[in-house]
Amino acid sequence: MAGKSDPTRILILGGGYVGMYTALQLQKKLGRREASVTVVDPQPHMTYQPFLPEAAAGSVEPRHVVAPLRRVLKRCHVITASVTEIKHNEKLVTIENPQSGTETLAYDVLVVALGSVSRLLPIPGLAEEGIGLKTVGEATYLRNHVLAKMDAAANTDDEELRKRLLTFTFVGGGFAGVEALAELEDMARYASRDYQNVSPDDMSWVLVEAAGRVMPEVSEKMGVYVVKALEERGIKVYLNTFLKSVEGGHAVLSDGTEFDTDTLVWNAGVKANPVVKNSDLPLDERGRVKASAHLQVEGLPGVWAAGDVAAVPDLSKTDEDPAATCAPSAQHAVRQADQLAKNVLASLRDKPTKAYRHAYAGSVAGLGLYKGVADVYGFKAKGFVAWFMHRSYHVSRMPTFNRKMRIVIDWTLAFLFKREAVSMGQIENPRAAFERAAAS
Repeated sequence: MAGKSDPTRILILGGGYVGMYTALQLQKKLGRREASVTVVDPQPHMTYQPFLPEAAAGSVEPRHVVAPLRRVLKRCHVITASVTEIKHNEKLVTIENPQSGTETLAYDVLVVALGSVSRLLPIPGLAEEGIGLKTVGEATYLRNHVLAKMDAAANTDDEELRKRLLTFTFVGGGFAGVEALAELEDMARYASRDYQNVSPDDMSWVLVEAAGRVMPEVSEKMGVYVVKALEERGIKVYLNTFLKSVEGGHAVLSDGTEFDTDTLVWNAGVKANPVVKNSDLPLDERGRVKASAHLQVEGLPGVWAAGDVAAVPDLSKTDEDPAATCAPSAQHAVRQADQLAKNVLASLRDKPTKAYRHAYAGSVAGLGLYKGVADVYGFKAKGFVAWFMHRSYHVSRMPTFNRKMRIVIDWTLAFLFKREAVSMGQIENPRAAFERAAAS
């Protein structure tokens, strides 16, 4: 334990938007002798996930959608490691790094901002065939993967193989799934100009959604517009349909549709980081850390939680649903981080904390270059206007001026010059050429 004259030890688990921004605010406002801040995350950077579809499509350089934690958090101690166990009863957290091994960290104040992971269902073949889109690595892989499949299709005369290679399947019709599909389809359509024997008509893009509509965050009318816009581009949209199996790349849908595919992108929801199950923190039935509207973990003074990993009451909906909690969205994460930092500071200085309350402002989404949809405070927009609103909003939320400018420059260069559509799949196995040389 820290002595009375020692700085309070603040330990932040997770370097995503909530964790990084909380640490950033704390390092600005805390005195050096008042508290020390340590941030633990498996990656040395924060990823701004709303830009991942554009990174996958090549509209934004992947390096520019991440913020290096050590550069941003100069007054914090950043540890690149995974959290494996939380023992609040002893105020200890166990972390593991593949290079340095296991370590135990003590703390006085704990902030749980571990985020979420993809929510997988027990579908035969899903774990083996699928990939998500929650990391910059997945975004880079998907870009190279799609272009590599187009290259392979261009080099074969086997029609069945070509059909399989050029069938790209996306499961989940929320924002993440629709944006990923639309951006990659737009990129592939553009890239097909450089192929003599691969055209947009040769490719099959499929969206599977178990609900009766897509993008529930926007109005039903706008959801219908999105489906029509996708179908006009030749994208097949299956509503009220779920994936039954995808063993060996053979997809079977609940309506009886069957087809072969070499690409399955899974965006059918998220769940709280399962690390919290290996803790003595209170969890709800969905595995999220129970938190009050003040973002304090229930019954545990000095422990805070926010973002996708936390079940935070949604005060804007409690009149109609007293049990309502904040949805796992970037919009809530952005605003919760700000309130969380203020509440931690207030608590350290024996001042009253404030409840997090944020009415849903609406949503914006990109559907490819110059295409989008927006529903903000009742204002609805489509096409170029919505696309511009989408980009303007998200670049304003991107951490640090440095990253904002790099993204704007990426967009400017893309506007002035042709899009880059080159597969760099060799980065998936960089030692392959060296190993071949050694064997020759």
